[in-house]
Amino acid sequence: MWRHPESGAEIFRRPGARGEADSALRAHLVMQTVHIKMEKITYTAALVPGEKKDTTLPFPQSYSPEYVEFGWYQWWEKQGFFSPEQHSKQPHAVDKYFSFCIPPPNVTGTLHLGHALTVAIEDALARWRRMQGCKVLWVPGCDHAGIATQSVVERKLMREQGKCRRDYSREEFLKQVWRWKDEKGDEIYHQLRKLGASLDWNRACFTMDPDFSSAVTEAFIRLCDSGLIYRSEALVNWSCALESAISDIEWSSGSCLQGEVAVSTTRPETMLGDVAIAVHPDDPRYKDLHGKHCRHPFTERLLPIVTDSMVDVTFGTGAVKVTPAHDHTDFLLSQRHSLPRLTVIGGDGTMTSDCGQWLEGVKRFDARERVITALMERKLFRGKKEHPMSLPICSRSGDVIEPLLKKQWFVRCQEMGRKAVQAVDEGDLQIIPHFYTKMWKSWLSNISDWCISRQLWWGHQIPAYRVTLENSKDTEEEQWVWGRSAAEARQRAAVKFGVNPDAITLTQDPDVLDTWFSSGLFPFAMLGWPQQTEDLKQFYPNSILETGSDLIFFWVARMVMLGRELTGQLPFKQVLFHSLVRDKYGRKMSKSLGNVIDPLDVISGVSLERLQEKVREGNLDPRESVVAMEAQKDFPKGIPECGTDALRFALCSYKAQGEDISLSVSHVLSCRHFCNKMWQTVRFTLTTLHDASLPTSLAETYPLSSMDRWICWRLYSTVQQCERGFQSYELHTVTSALHSFWLHSLCDVYLESIKPVLKGEGSGCEEQRDREKQVAVSVLYHCVSISLALLSPIMPFLTEELWQRLLPYADSDGTSRSLCVQPYPKTSQLHWCFPKEEADFSLVQEVVRVARLLRAQCQGLQLLSNQAGFCLPHNKT
Repeated sequence: MWRHPESGAEIFRRPGARGEADSALRAHLVMQTVHIKMEKITYTAALVPGEKKDTTLPFPQSYSPEYVEFGWYQWWEKQGFFSPEQHSKQPHAVDKYFSFCIPPPNVTGTLHLGHALTVAIEDALARWRRMQGCKVLWVPGCDHAGIATQSVVERKLMREQGKCRRDYSREEFLKQVWRWKDEKGDEIYHQLRKLGASLDWNRACFTMDPDFSSAVTEAFIRLCDSGLIYRSEALVNWSCALESAISDIEWSSGSCLQGEVAVSTTRPETMLGDVAIAVHPDDPRYKDLHGKHCRHPFTERLLPIVTDSMVDVTFGTGAVKVTPAHDHTDFLLSQRHSLPRLTVIGGDGTMTSDCGQWLEGVKRFDARERVITALMERKLFRGKKEHPMSLPICSRSGDVIEPLLKKQWFVRCQEMGRKAVQAVDEGDLQIIPHFYTKMWKSWLSNISDWCISRQLWWGHQIPAYRVTLENSKDTEEEQWVWGRSAAEARQRAAVKFGVNPDAITLTQDPDVLDTWFSSGLFPFAMLGWPQQTEDLKQFYPNSILETGSDLIFFWVARMVMLGRELTGQLPFKQVLFHSLVRDKYGRKMSKSLGNVIDPLDVISGVSLERLQEKVREGNLDPRESVVAMEAQKDFPKGIPECGTDALRFALCSYKAQGEDISLSVSHVLSCRHFCNKMWQTVRFTLTTLHDASLPTSLAETYPLSSMDRWICWRLYSTVQQCERGFQSYELHTVTSALHSFWLHSLCDVYLESIKPVLKGEGSGCEEQRDREKQVAVSVLYHCVSISLALLSPIMPFLTEELWQRLLPYADSDGTSRSLCVQPYPKTSQLHWCFPKEEADFSLVQEVVRVARLLRAQCQGLQLLSNQAGFCLPHNKT
């Protein structure tokens, strides 16, 4: 039995218990202790920011995250522990680098728990490699997020000032966006520090920084010069709300039921843009109509009837209208049959003048009803039926996507996509987990050209210029050049058209580049590309890319394509995908749902009132605010203080390479209790060390008793599991092994077993008892100190605090400074391998388990017999 350190409640200990019954008990204990008021302790000693904490102060009675986390990060940062330049100072340094970048968060807002999962995994890997002696570079950064950031700033200006973007000049509006970026960027970096991310802040990178912008320009110029970027008129996915093209993969599907008329269509409003009727060549219903024409019901235009095997004979009537300017399939038909393309829906979502006065300026969905009504009046309507279809929705604006014919800049992707598939096939690029490989190959094998034009103000303005020549009579044909500057573009134009530079007028394209174009350069642009910097020479290609599985096409595939094309190398050797974090109901975290949790609220705790204030202060639509406020009821008492280490441990304890993660605050809170268990264990260890001789060195510690040998073997096995878990990037096996060792081996069994030894009790002579005590103290010390080192990559604050407390008892040469730069434990350094004790002790544990089970059953029968009014024989043994 042990007394809970915070509540004083007595709880029965079950040494070495295993099985479902024990799991149920542990779950019960967690549920019983969740609501216990946790003592809050603060570090009150004077401390200059960046100076080391005084760990000689009295050891607090219980664990307090605020006390533990205070001051350590500033000290780590000031000491330069996160810089690769620190590598040469480490005695255990190896000639190997480990470099990667944080997926740059958008400056649209602050980080949520999904970002916290990324940080927990990546920081664990960075700290592990650093402790292994590698030269580690982990680069922080933020993404300007063109569409998303412009949208939130426009919404903010409309709410606060009643103004839209067009009420400002481009320069005035961009000043507003930069103010937003500075505010949110600082908040994001503050969150990353609070999460303990060991990033090299001297190399922080923002995608709109001057150097990064130069890299974006250089990439565009090189791809244009090689013919991989071209300008063309083609169908693009258009958001009428944003008045901009969006990515082919930047929309989600919604369900919708639409009308279907005689000439099969799900979009009657586009009838005014029809240029032909298409039928299948083998459809017997239309054999006699091949090559004939029919008259348009509104415009009187003659429409040719063309035959094409693309037509689905089972869809509707089997005859479909062809609208090349507003449908991707119809656009392909127009190319195959040389059909004209007529645009009838404008960029703002209203009908164009080509529709006639009766529809000009009408919103597209209102026009749909007018067209159907007009067909009915002319008795040309042949009925409608429900037809389920996938409706493309803009993920940023919630607007229905409209395919529109536009002149834009495109990237040719087929050959680059083929090389990206080849890289995986030939083993040059490893995708983890492997099951994403099939998806990778399928998408890249069928990739279409990538529209990179965006009709926005926030972003990298396209470095292309429209050329106007003096006395030129051809005003219809567009002539374009590109350049790193307007002066270079003018010189290129002079050479291209054979004229004097002064006879040229240049107009820069007002559009900006797709955000994913600049993000796709991040692995090498962050290192100074196109300049051949020392960082680029040392750390490129990156060792790994770790990110969420939802970015496989948005970001990862484009980095691979652009990296290989522009640098001649793959940008990284491995891609590690983790699952998405969802709320306890399985929903993806979304501000509009109100289920986005700020990791700092879990770390420091927050009241329900403050959570609701955050919603009111947010940049949400009024309807979204109502939903978000309702969601806050999941935390009727707010969120208790859990601490960074508990949050990180909880996030790493999930199997991140499998199904999506449904994270609950109660699970994080249970990890906080584990932190307290560690605290109390070290507290006990320090008391033991204070009352005994200094522990012997690791090499000189030889366990005497079978219990000593058993715990040493358990430690050896735990180190082995941690080695394998980190090597395979399965951090949940690391957390599971360490949690099991601390609770079930070290605390439940070993500590209890050595208490008589530490008191000097035993049957041997005094010298023998002293020897046994000294060995037990040394074994305990090394078990605790090695376990702290094993946990350091995942729980950096708590392990640093506790390790520093143990440091005066270490066999140290005085060079030890921080646990985060100590060697990571290896099985090869341990001489404790006692598999026989493990086998023997398993039998003992099983005997104890069965005995306890029988005792519990007897006690249950005794209770039942007492209630029934008769007695059973009772034996205390």
